[in-house]
Amino acid sequence: MDIIEKNQQRINQLATQSPHLAKQVQELDWSELESALEECIFTQDEIGLPKDYRPATYFPLLPESAEQNDLYKKAYQHGESLIRAGKTAAFTVAGGQGTRLGYDGPKGTLPVTPIKKKTLFQLFAEQILGLSEKYEVTIPWYIMCSPLNLNATVSHFKKNNFYGLGEENLRFFAQGVMPATDFEGNLLLASKDSLALSPNGHGGSLKALIDSGSMADMAERGIEHVSYFQVDNPLVTILNPLFIGLHDLQNSDMSSRSLTKTGPFEKLGNFVSIGDRVTIIEYSDLPEEKALEKDSDGRIKYRAGSPAIHVLRRDFIEQFASGEMKLPYHRAEKKVSFINDKGDLVEPEEPNAVKFETFVFDALPMAKNPLILEADRREEFSPVKNKTGVDSLESSMEDLNKRAHRWLAQYNLSIPESSTIEICPRSYPSILDIEKIDHLERDLTKDQIYLTKHA
Repeated sequence: MDIIEKNQQRINQLATQSPHLAKQVQELDWSELESALEECIFTQDEIGLPKDYRPATYFPLLPESAEQNDLYKKAYQHGESLIRAGKTAAFTVAGGQGTRLGYDGPKGTLPVTPIKKKTLFQLFAEQILGLSEKYEVTIPWYIMCSPLNLNATVSHFKKNNFYGLGEENLRFFAQGVMPATDFEGNLLLASKDSLALSPNGHGGSLKALIDSGSMADMAERGIEHVSYFQVDNPLVTILNPLFIGLHDLQNSDMSSRSLTKTGPFEKLGNFVSIGDRVTIIEYSDLPEEKALEKDSDGRIKYRAGSPAIHVLRRDFIEQFASGEMKLPYHRAEKKVSFINDKGDLVEPEEPNAVKFETFVFDALPMAKNPLILEADRREEFSPVKNKTGVDSLESSMEDLNKRAHRWLAQYNLSIPESSTIEICPRSYPSILDIEKIDHLERDLTKDQIYLTKHA
C-alpha cells in the first residue's frame, strides 16, 4: 500500500466522526500532496545544486555606456506609457503576522513610519494613490493574505475606507495551504478534527491569483504586467517606470530587482545563470568557496542578491493555470504539535515534521528573457522582520528618515540632520518637483517635519 492510499484510508476513517475534518479531506488535493511527498521526502536526496552555474548578469543601477543611457531613457518613457495606459497592477504578498515584532495582527497593519505611525498598507495605498493621480489612471491592487489573517486584513481596509482607492479596485484572497507530514510522509493532525495545515509558501501566490479570479479580473481590466512585492518592505517603489519599461522592451516573462550584497554571506538569495536561464540559489545553499569568489575588480562574483521585487507578465502567470507549468516544492523541517495515535497532544522539542512550500523565484527558470535590474538598497529595501537590530522596525524607520533627508537635500533645503522627516507616499511620484509639495507640517518641539501633497 503506498503512502497516499494509507493516508487516505486513515484520514477518511477519522473524518467520519468530524464534519470539519471531512471538509478538509474533501478539499485536499491528493495529487498535489503526492507530488510534494515525492519531491521532498522520497527523492529529496537526489535534488541538489545545478552542476554548471555562474553569476547572473544584470543591468546596472546607472547606465555604463551611451547606448545603455539611451536604452534607459527609452525604457523609462515606455514604462510611463504602460502605467498611463492602465497596463500595470500592484500585487502584495501579505500573509505574515506581526508575532516576531511583538505585534498582534497582520504585519501589513503594523505602524512603521517615524512620525505619523502609518501602517505598511497605508504606505502602499498612498503610493498607489499618488501614481494614479500622476498618470491619471486607476491602478488595481491585489493582496494575498493567509487563511488566518484574511478577515482581519479586509476589516482593516474597511475601517480605513480602503484608503481612498475604492473597494472595487482592491481584491483580497487567501493563499493555499498544504498539510504537514512526519518524516515518513504520514499526515499529522493538529487536533482531533483538523489536519495540521500551513500556508504553501509565497510561490503559492501564482496559483492563488488564478484560483481567486484575480487573473480574470486583470484580463478584463487590460492588465499586462503585475508588480510583485512583499508586505514587509516599506521602501519599495511599487511601479518603477524604468523597471517596467525594460521588462516590456526586453520581452521578459519575469523580471527582478537585485541588490549588491553587503558581503558574501548576506542572507539574500543569489541570482545565477544556467545556460540561458536564470534562477536563485538560496544563501544557505551556495557553497562557501563560491560565495567567496572574486572577479578581476576584487568584487565578489555572486553579488546580485534578491530582495523579492519582481514584475511578471499576466500571460506568463496564466500558464500555471493548466498545471503544465508547476513550481517545485521545498522541504522545511519544523516543530509541529500533533495528536498521536492515543489521542494525546504532543508538543515536540525538535523538528518532527515536513512542511511543503513553493517559492515564487522558482518561476524564473521557466521565464523567457529573464531580466535583472540593480536597485539602490538605500532607496528600495529595508524590510521589517525583527523588533530590533538588523532588518528591524527601528532600522526601517531610520532608513525611511534617511531617504527623506536625501530627497530634500536635492533642493538645498536647510534641514538639520537631527530632524526626523517623513514624506507622504502620495507625494512620491511628484517629489522631484518640490513645488507640488503643497503642505509642510513642522513640529519644532519634537524637531519633526512632515511633508504631504494634500493637507
